[in-house]
Amino acid sequence: MQIYLNQIAHGRSGDKGDTSNVCVFARKPEYYAVIAREVTPQRVKAHFGDMVKGEIVRYDVPSLQGFNFVMKHALGGGATHSLRLDSLGKSMGSALLRMKIEVGEGEIG
Repeated sequence: MQIYLNQIAHGRSGDKGDTSNVCVFARKPEYYAVIAREVTPQRVKAHFGDMVKGEIVRYDVPSLQGFNFVMKHALGGGATHSLRLDSLGKSMGSALLRMKIEVGEGEIG
């Protein structure tokens, strides 16, 4: 079945120049493996489409049951260059948590 990532994770995000940084943390330890499997750099890139022009690197942080995604060329040039009307990197975390992921029976509860 499909669920939104925010059902099993929460996050924080920010930006520096044209790079967005999004951290995703499992709400329960047992959700970590599901997030590791489903939220890959390739899937994140597909989720954001043309918004993220550069590479996406995922750093696994198992001690915090989380993942840090660094998305390059993701903010239209950064705050001083972008024509976007959102709060740049801060909104990227919310957007990622709206990604749909697949979970099997019994994986979440």
